[in-house]
Amino acid sequence: MSSSKKPWIKLSSKEVYENAWIKVEEHQVTNPAGKPGIYGKVLFKNKAIGVVPIDHEENIFLVGQHRYPLDQYSWEIPEGGCPIGQEDALDCAKRELLEETGLVAQEWHVLGKIHTSNSVTNEDGIIFLAQNLTQLQADQEDCEDITVKKIPFKEAINMVMKSQITDSISMVGILMAEKWLQEKKVDFNKL
Repeated sequence: MSSSKKPWIKLSSKEVYENAWIKVEEHQVTNPAGKPGIYGKVLFKNKAIGVVPIDHEENIFLVGQHRYPLDQYSWEIPEGGCPIGQEDALDCAKRELLEETGLVAQEWHVLGKIHTSNSVTNEDGIIFLAQNLTQLQADQEDCEDITVKKIPFKEAINMVMKSQITDSISMVGILMAEKWLQEKKVDFNKL
């Protein structure tokens, strides 16, 4: 259900920070109760891209890396940022998959869209399913120290359900892929 009503009224805004990936704005607003308020908004310069790579043996390839903002190690699907208006989302997904895992996929499906944290950011993303995989050499960026692991897809679903995978794009992507594969009744032996 959607509503065209906009209960928040923006009175003014100012940029308080910017770097190559984000811009942060502070907004003076009137809140839904009609009272003055403040709202912080993080504007992303990239669209989030997630790839769920599944091979013909029902394995998924996950990437592990330390995430600076949380100061924690995280297992995730391959992900990256697609510069808005500068790169096609599918081209970015192919680039990120190769860069992080060394994999090339012959078959691609859009699983869906995601808003990662819509209470404070405008970041949106697209999640892809990649199949019919070929292993090449990974070419990670300087800022990446990634470990790649191949595990049974069912194990990744269990990792999501046990909160061992907590990245939102990864969680959504894995569960969407599970549903997509069930509905398509994919025979992995024919991939």
